[in-house]
Amino acid sequence: MRITSQAARSVRCSWLLALAGYAAPAASGQAEAIRMRESRTQSAIELMGGFAERTGITSDRPQQRYLWTDSFADEALEWDRDGQYFHYLAMWIFALDRLGAVDPGYREKAIALVRDIHPAFVVPGTGVIWRMREDLSGPYPGFGLGSLDAFHGLVVYRLLDPAGLAPEIADLKALVETSYRALTITQDLGLGMMLWMSHFFPDEPWAVLQRARALAMLDRMWVDPPGYFCREPTHRQVKFAFTNYGISLGLQAVPAHGDRVQRLNAFFDSYRSGDEYDTNAITHVMACTSHFPGRFLRPAGAMG
Repeated sequence: MRITSQAARSVRCSWLLALAGYAAPAASGQAEAIRMRESRTQSAIELMGGFAERTGITSDRPQQRYLWTDSFADEALEWDRDGQYFHYLAMWIFALDRLGAVDPGYREKAIALVRDIHPAFVVPGTGVIWRMREDLSGPYPGFGLGSLDAFHGLVVYRLLDPAGLAPEIADLKALVETSYRALTITQDLGLGMMLWMSHFFPDEPWAVLQRARALAMLDRMWVDPPGYFCREPTHRQVKFAFTNYGISLGLQAVPAHGDRVQRLNAFFDSYRSGDEYDTNAITHVMACTSHFPGRFLRPAGAMG
């Protein structure tokens, strides 16, 4: 059996389904909401976990660490492999933290994951390697430092355990402090991501500056009619549903341009690209996130 990278991308998105279960409305019945959350969370954990069974990793091969990747590392199953991404790991950590509000055991898993991956991805004083080999032995060939990963890690680490993860947070805070003034984002999904990250600690200098830059850049990328954000300012005809949904989440987080959120949701509800993105899980999971952001958003008046 061969599992392609396209199919494996569905695996990455399963943490979102876990959060969707957590955010199930009380109107559906408290017992049913809890059952949905636990079922979806377990499905996500089974998909990203079980490495000993999927990879053949045993105590005889302790150096092999396959935590969260486009695919598992079982060569016998012929899964496509293209490394581990700090971004996906950070989002999984965020998901576990949110689920930890109900079951503290999930936060313990998240903290353990941070301590396992941080030394591999983070180069203090230099940056965060955005893509690593599957076993975290080194950077994936041809890839270097990520522009947003230090911001992402800083936010999720602080939300998770600001005291217990103080050394790791200090590493990332220093990286953010040295990079945020010069950083200009021009890509759609990165802009939505920055808006979302900035709303957790909205008064900090990096958040204030980057939020203003992101909103200004998005003004240049809004295409009306019909009502969508283009890929970059110089690519006004290029559009993706899932990246627009990411911008929508960022705008709802800030909050800003609620009218544009409604417009893009309406446009992409019926839009078809005619390629694999029409059926890829990322498109539909991000659509749910745009329409029902739930625990992705900081409660009003709360910090983090």
